[in-house]
Amino acid sequence: MENCPEQKNISQSLQDDEISLIDLFAVLLQYRKLIILITASVAVAVLSFSALSIILPPEKSPLPNIYTSEARMIINDSSSSDGSLSSLLNSSAKSGLGSTIGLSNLSIFGALAVEIAGTNNYLDEIIDKFDLGERYKLKNTEIREALKQNMDVNFDNKSGVFSLAFSDTDPVFAASVANFAADYMKIVVASLFTDKYELEKKNLEENIDMSYKQILSLSKRIRENENTASYRYNPNDVAENAVLVLELEAQEQVYKQLKTQYEFLKVQMSNEMPVFQILERAEVPDKKSKPSRVKLCIVAIFAAFFIAIFIAFALNAVENIKRDPEAVKKLSASFGKNRIK
Repeated sequence: MENCPEQKNISQSLQDDEISLIDLFAVLLQYRKLIILITASVAVAVLSFSALSIILPPEKSPLPNIYTSEARMIINDSSSSDGSLSSLLNSSAKSGLGSTIGLSNLSIFGALAVEIAGTNNYLDEIIDKFDLGERYKLKNTEIREALKQNMDVNFDNKSGVFSLAFSDTDPVFAASVANFAADYMKIVVASLFTDKYELEKKNLEENIDMSYKQILSLSKRIRENENTASYRYNPNDVAENAVLVLELEAQEQVYKQLKTQYEFLKVQMSNEMPVFQILERAEVPDKKSKPSRVKLCIVAIFAAFFIAIFIAFALNAVENIKRDPEAVKKLSASFGKNRIK
Protein backbone atom coordinates (compact mmCIF):
# COMPACT_ATOMS: atom_id res chain seq x y z
CA MET A 1 0.00 0.00 0.00
CA GLU A 2 2.91 2.35 0.71
CA ASN A 3 4.12 2.03 -2.90
CA CYS A 4 0.80 3.10 -4.41
CA PRO A 5 1.51 6.86 -4.38
CA GLU A 6 4.92 6.30 -5.95
CA GLN A 7 3.42 4.11 -8.67
CA LYS A 8 0.81 6.77 -9.36
CA ASN A 9 3.51 9.44 -9.69
CA ILE A 10 5.52 7.26 -12.08
CA SER A 11 2.50 6.51 -14.23
CA GLN A 12 1.56 10.18 -14.22
CA SER A 13 5.04 11.22 -15.40
CA LEU A 14 4.95 8.61 -18.15
CA GLN A 15 1.59 9.95 -19.28
CA ASP A 16 3.01 13.49 -19.27
CA ASP A 17 5.94 12.35 -21.41
CA GLU A 18 3.58 10.64 -23.82
CA ILE A 19 1.46 13.78 -23.99
CA SER A 20 4.55 15.93 -24.60
CA LEU A 21 5.71 13.68 -27.42
CA ILE A 22 2.23 13.67 -28.90
CA ASP A 23 2.12 17.47 -28.67
CA LEU A 24 5.47 17.76 -30.42
CA PHE A 25 4.38 15.37 -33.13
CA ALA A 26 1.11 17.30 -33.48
CA VAL A 27 3.03 20.54 -33.99
CA LEU A 28 5.12 18.91 -36.71
CA LEU A 29 1.98 17.61 -38.41
CA GLN A 30 0.31 20.99 -38.15
CA TYR A 31 3.22 22.77 -39.82
CA ARG A 32 4.26 19.91 -42.08
CA LYS A 33 3.55 21.91 -45.22
CA LEU A 34 5.80 24.74 -44.00
CA ILE A 35 8.58 22.30 -43.09
CA ILE A 36 8.33 20.50 -46.43
CA LEU A 37 8.15 23.79 -48.34
CA ILE A 38 11.24 25.28 -46.66
CA THR A 39 13.25 22.07 -46.98
CA ALA A 40 12.23 21.51 -50.60
CA SER A 41 12.92 25.13 -51.52
CA VAL A 42 16.41 25.00 -50.06
CA ALA A 43 17.03 21.61 -51.72
CA VAL A 44 16.00 22.95 -55.13
CA ALA A 45 18.06 26.10 -54.61
CA VAL A 46 21.25 24.31 -53.53
CA LEU A 47 20.92 21.66 -56.27
CA SER A 48 20.39 24.38 -58.87
CA PHE A 49 23.37 26.28 -57.50
CA SER A 50 25.56 23.16 -57.69
CA ALA A 51 24.42 22.36 -61.23
CA LEU A 52 25.00 25.95 -62.33
CA SER A 53 28.50 25.95 -60.83
CA ILE A 54 29.34 22.88 -62.94
CA ILE A 55 27.83 24.19 -66.19
CA LEU A 56 29.42 27.65 -66.10
CA PRO A 57 33.10 28.10 -67.06
CA PRO A 58 35.55 28.34 -64.11
CA GLU A 59 36.05 32.11 -64.41
CA LYS A 60 32.28 32.71 -64.14
CA SER A 61 31.27 29.83 -61.88
CA PRO A 62 30.32 30.77 -58.29
CA LEU A 63 31.81 27.46 -57.11
CA PRO A 64 34.33 26.20 -59.70
CA ASN A 65 36.16 22.89 -59.57
CA ILE A 66 39.56 23.18 -57.91
CA TYR A 67 42.39 20.87 -58.96
CA THR A 68 45.42 20.22 -56.76
CA SER A 69 48.77 19.04 -58.12
CA GLU A 70 51.55 18.01 -55.75
CA ALA A 71 55.30 17.63 -56.20
CA ARG A 72 57.20 15.58 -53.63
CA MET A 73 60.87 15.93 -52.74
CA ILE A 74 63.10 13.90 -50.46
CA ILE A 75 65.73 15.68 -48.38
CA ASN A 76 69.00 13.77 -48.03
CA ASP A 77 71.40 14.99 -45.36
CA SER A 78 74.69 14.49 -47.20
CA SER A 79 76.74 15.48 -44.15
CA SER A 80 75.71 12.26 -42.42
CA SER A 81 76.67 9.95 -45.28
CA ASP A 82 80.47 10.37 -45.46
CA GLY A 83 83.58 10.41 -43.32
CA SER A 84 83.77 10.13 -39.58
CA LEU A 85 80.19 11.18 -39.08
CA SER A 86 79.05 8.23 -41.17
CA SER A 87 81.12 5.90 -38.98
CA LEU A 88 79.61 7.44 -35.89
CA LEU A 89 76.08 6.93 -37.14
CA ASN A 90 76.75 3.38 -38.25
CA SER A 91 78.31 2.44 -34.93
CA SER A 92 75.48 4.00 -32.97
CA ALA A 93 72.62 2.74 -35.11
CA LYS A 94 71.77 0.01 -32.63
CA SER A 95 71.31 2.52 -29.83
CA GLY A 96 69.15 4.78 -31.98
CA LEU A 97 71.57 7.71 -31.77
CA GLY A 98 72.23 7.71 -35.50
CA SER A 99 68.57 7.97 -36.40
CA THR A 100 68.09 10.73 -33.83
CA ILE A 101 70.91 12.82 -35.33
CA GLY A 102 69.69 12.21 -38.84
CA LEU A 103 66.11 13.12 -38.03
CA SER A 104 67.31 16.24 -36.21
CA ASN A 105 69.16 17.47 -39.30
CA LEU A 106 66.26 16.57 -41.57
CA SER A 107 63.87 18.47 -39.31
CA ILE A 108 66.07 21.56 -39.56
CA PHE A 109 66.30 21.34 -43.35
CA GLY A 110 62.57 20.64 -43.64
CA ALA A 111 61.68 23.61 -41.44
CA LEU A 112 64.05 25.75 -43.51
CA ALA A 113 62.32 24.69 -46.74
CA VAL A 114 58.90 25.52 -45.27
CA GLU A 115 60.15 28.96 -44.23
CA ILE A 116 61.69 29.59 -47.66
CA ALA A 117 58.35 28.80 -49.30
CA GLY A 118 56.78 31.69 -47.39
CA THR A 119 59.41 34.34 -48.14
CA ASN A 120 58.61 37.25 -50.44
CA ASN A 121 61.56 36.56 -52.76
CA TYR A 122 60.46 32.98 -53.32
CA LEU A 123 56.82 33.95 -53.87
CA ASP A 124 57.75 36.84 -56.17
CA GLU A 125 59.77 34.50 -58.39
CA ILE A 126 56.69 32.32 -58.90
CA ILE A 127 54.48 35.39 -59.41
CA ASP A 128 56.80 36.79 -62.09
CA LYS A 129 57.24 33.44 -63.80
CA PHE A 130 53.51 32.87 -64.30
CA ASP A 131 52.36 36.51 -64.32
CA LEU A 132 49.95 35.88 -61.45
CA GLY A 133 49.21 39.59 -61.13
CA GLU A 134 47.46 39.52 -64.48
CA ARG A 135 45.83 36.17 -63.73
CA TYR A 136 44.41 37.10 -60.32
CA LYS A 137 43.89 40.82 -61.04
CA LEU A 138 45.40 41.74 -57.67
CA LYS A 139 48.13 43.99 -56.26
CA ASN A 140 51.56 42.72 -55.19
CA THR A 141 50.83 42.12 -51.51
CA GLU A 142 47.42 40.66 -52.31
CA ILE A 143 48.94 38.37 -54.95
CA ARG A 144 51.33 36.94 -52.37
CA GLU A 145 48.47 36.19 -50.00
CA ALA A 146 46.47 34.58 -52.80
CA LEU A 147 49.50 32.47 -53.75
CA LYS A 148 50.00 31.38 -50.13
CA GLN A 149 46.35 30.34 -49.91
CA ASN A 150 46.59 28.27 -53.08
CA MET A 151 49.96 26.71 -52.21
CA ASP A 152 50.26 24.05 -49.52
CA VAL A 153 53.72 23.20 -48.14
CA ASN A 154 54.37 20.31 -45.75
CA PHE A 155 57.31 18.35 -44.38
CA ASP A 156 57.13 14.85 -42.87
CA ASN A 157 59.77 14.43 -40.15
CA LYS A 158 59.52 10.64 -40.19
CA SER A 159 60.11 10.09 -43.90
CA GLY A 160 62.03 13.28 -44.72
CA VAL A 161 59.62 13.98 -47.60
CA PHE A 162 58.90 17.61 -48.45
CA SER A 163 55.67 18.13 -50.41
CA LEU A 164 54.61 21.22 -52.31
CA ALA A 165 51.08 21.40 -53.72
CA PHE A 166 49.29 24.07 -55.72
CA SER A 167 45.56 24.41 -56.36
CA ASP A 168 43.87 26.13 -59.27
CA THR A 169 40.83 25.87 -61.51
CA ASP A 170 43.16 24.88 -64.38
CA PRO A 171 44.77 21.45 -63.73
CA VAL A 172 47.58 22.02 -66.25
CA PHE A 173 48.46 25.36 -64.67
CA ALA A 174 48.41 23.81 -61.19
CA ALA A 175 50.93 21.15 -62.24
CA SER A 176 53.19 23.73 -63.92
CA VAL A 177 53.31 25.96 -60.84
CA ALA A 178 53.95 23.01 -58.49
CA ASN A 179 56.84 21.73 -60.61
CA PHE A 180 58.44 25.16 -60.99
CA ALA A 181 58.12 25.82 -57.25
CA ALA A 182 59.83 22.49 -56.48
CA ASP A 183 62.67 23.14 -58.96
CA TYR A 184 63.19 26.66 -57.67
CA MET A 185 63.28 25.38 -54.09
CA LYS A 186 66.29 23.23 -55.02
CA ILE A 187 68.05 26.29 -56.47
CA VAL A 188 67.36 28.50 -53.44
CA VAL A 189 68.51 25.90 -50.90
CA ALA A 190 71.68 25.17 -52.91
CA SER A 191 72.52 28.88 -53.14
CA LEU A 192 72.08 29.35 -49.38
CA PHE A 193 74.58 26.62 -48.56
CA THR A 194 77.15 27.59 -51.20
CA ASP A 195 77.28 31.34 -50.52
CA LYS A 196 79.50 30.98 -47.43
CA TYR A 197 82.13 29.11 -49.49
CA GLU A 198 81.84 31.28 -52.57
CA LEU A 199 84.62 33.74 -51.64
CA GLU A 200 87.06 30.99 -50.66
CA LYS A 201 86.26 29.08 -53.83
CA LYS A 202 86.77 32.18 -55.96
CA ASN A 203 90.16 32.93 -54.36
CA LEU A 204 91.32 29.38 -54.90
CA GLU A 205 90.26 29.46 -58.54
CA GLU A 206 92.17 32.71 -59.09
CA ASN A 207 95.31 31.37 -57.37
CA ILE A 208 95.14 28.12 -59.33
CA ASP A 209 94.84 30.04 -62.57
CA MET A 210 97.77 32.31 -61.64
CA SER A 211 99.92 29.34 -60.60
CA TYR A 212 99.12 27.51 -63.83
CA LYS A 213 100.12 30.54 -65.90
CA GLN A 214 103.41 30.84 -64.00
CA ILE A 215 104.14 27.16 -64.67
CA LEU A 216 103.56 27.70 -68.37
CA SER A 217 105.75 30.82 -68.36
CA LEU A 218 108.63 29.10 -66.53
CA SER A 219 108.44 26.05 -68.78
CA LYS A 220 108.58 28.28 -71.84
CA ARG A 221 111.64 30.21 -70.54
CA ILE A 222 113.46 26.95 -69.73
CA ARG A 223 112.82 25.59 -73.23
CA GLU A 224 113.95 28.85 -74.81
CA ASN A 225 117.21 28.83 -72.80
CA GLU A 226 117.89 25.20 -73.69
CA ASN A 227 117.33 25.91 -77.38
CA THR A 228 119.91 28.70 -77.53
CA ALA A 229 123.17 27.86 -79.32
CA SER A 230 125.39 29.10 -76.48
CA TYR A 231 123.47 27.33 -73.71
CA ARG A 232 125.96 24.49 -73.18
CA TYR A 233 129.00 26.75 -73.35
CA ASN A 234 127.71 29.59 -71.15
CA PRO A 235 127.83 28.85 -67.39
CA ASN A 236 125.55 31.82 -66.66
CA ASP A 237 122.78 30.41 -68.86
CA VAL A 238 123.09 27.00 -67.22
CA ALA A 239 122.92 28.54 -63.74
CA GLU A 240 119.92 30.68 -64.70
CA ASN A 241 118.15 27.64 -66.11
CA ALA A 242 118.84 25.67 -62.94
CA VAL A 243 117.17 28.42 -60.91
CA LEU A 244 114.19 28.40 -63.28
CA VAL A 245 113.87 24.64 -62.89
CA LEU A 246 113.79 25.02 -59.10
CA GLU A 247 111.14 27.74 -59.39
CA LEU A 248 109.13 25.50 -61.72
CA GLU A 249 109.26 22.60 -59.27
CA ALA A 250 108.22 24.89 -56.42
CA GLN A 251 105.37 26.31 -58.48
CA GLU A 252 104.22 22.81 -59.37
CA GLN A 253 104.06 21.96 -55.66
CA VAL A 254 102.05 25.12 -55.02
CA TYR A 255 99.72 24.18 -57.87
CA LYS A 256 99.20 20.68 -56.45
CA GLN A 257 98.41 22.07 -53.00
CA LEU A 258 95.95 24.60 -54.40
CA LYS A 259 94.22 21.90 -56.46
CA THR A 260 94.04 19.67 -53.37
CA GLN A 261 92.48 22.48 -51.33
CA TYR A 262 90.04 23.21 -54.14
CA GLU A 263 88.91 19.59 -54.41
CA PHE A 264 88.62 19.33 -50.63
CA LEU A 265 86.48 22.48 -50.58
CA LYS A 266 84.18 21.00 -53.22
CA VAL A 267 83.79 17.83 -51.14
CA GLN A 268 83.14 19.89 -48.01
CA MET A 269 80.49 21.94 -49.82
CA SER A 270 78.73 18.83 -51.09
CA ASN A 271 78.87 17.22 -47.65
CA GLU A 272 77.34 20.16 -45.81
CA MET A 273 74.67 20.94 -48.38
CA PRO A 274 71.36 19.06 -48.08
CA VAL A 275 70.35 17.35 -51.29
CA PHE A 276 66.80 18.03 -52.44
CA GLN A 277 65.85 15.26 -54.85
CA ILE A 278 62.59 15.18 -56.77
CA LEU A 279 60.80 12.08 -55.54
CA GLU A 280 57.69 12.62 -57.64
CA ARG A 281 57.00 15.44 -60.06
CA ALA A 282 53.59 17.07 -60.11
CA GLU A 283 51.20 15.56 -62.62
CA VAL A 284 48.13 17.06 -64.24
CA PRO A 285 45.24 15.96 -61.98
CA ASP A 286 42.19 14.43 -63.62
CA LYS A 287 39.99 14.65 -60.51
CA LYS A 288 39.00 17.75 -58.60
CA SER A 289 40.15 18.16 -55.01
CA LYS A 290 37.27 20.39 -54.01
CA PRO A 291 34.51 21.47 -53.57
CA SER A 292 32.40 18.54 -52.38
CA ARG A 293 29.03 19.51 -53.81
CA VAL A 294 27.33 16.38 -52.46
CA LYS A 295 28.40 17.24 -48.93
CA LEU A 296 27.30 20.84 -49.48
CA CYS A 297 23.84 19.72 -50.60
CA ILE A 298 23.42 17.29 -47.70
CA VAL A 299 24.47 19.86 -45.09
CA ALA A 300 22.25 22.57 -46.60
CA ILE A 301 19.18 20.31 -46.80
CA PHE A 302 19.56 19.02 -43.24
CA ALA A 303 20.17 22.55 -41.95
CA ALA A 304 17.04 23.77 -43.75
CA PHE A 305 15.03 20.88 -42.30
CA PHE A 306 16.03 21.64 -38.70
CA ILE A 307 15.58 25.38 -39.18
CA ALA A 308 12.09 24.71 -40.54
CA ILE A 309 11.29 22.63 -37.44
CA PHE A 310 12.55 25.44 -35.22
CA ILE A 311 10.36 27.94 -37.09
CA ALA A 312 7.37 25.61 -36.69
CA PHE A 313 7.83 25.40 -32.91
CA ALA A 314 8.37 29.16 -32.72
CA LEU A 315 5.12 29.83 -34.61
CA ASN A 316 3.30 27.33 -32.40
CA ALA A 317 4.63 29.05 -29.27
CA VAL A 318 3.41 32.41 -30.56
CA GLU A 319 -0.04 30.94 -31.24
CA ASN A 320 -0.20 29.46 -27.73
CA ILE A 321 0.74 32.80 -26.19
CA LYS A 322 -1.99 34.57 -28.16
CA ARG A 323 -4.55 32.09 -26.85
CA ASP A 324 -3.50 32.59 -23.22
CA PRO A 325 -4.82 35.94 -21.85
CA GLU A 326 -2.58 35.78 -18.78
CA ALA A 327 0.52 35.29 -20.92
CA VAL A 328 -0.51 38.24 -23.08
CA LYS A 329 -0.92 40.41 -19.98
CA LYS A 330 2.50 39.39 -18.66
CA LEU A 331 4.14 40.19 -21.98
CA SER A 332 2.33 43.53 -22.18
CA ALA A 333 3.40 44.38 -18.64
CA SER A 334 7.02 43.44 -19.30
CA PHE A 335 7.09 45.52 -22.50
CA GLY A 336 5.57 48.42 -20.59
CA LYS A 337 8.27 48.25 -17.92
CA ASN A 338 10.97 48.19 -20.55
CA ARG A 339 9.54 51.30 -22.20
CA ILE A 340 9.41 53.15 -18.85
CA LYS A 341 13.05 52.30 -18.22
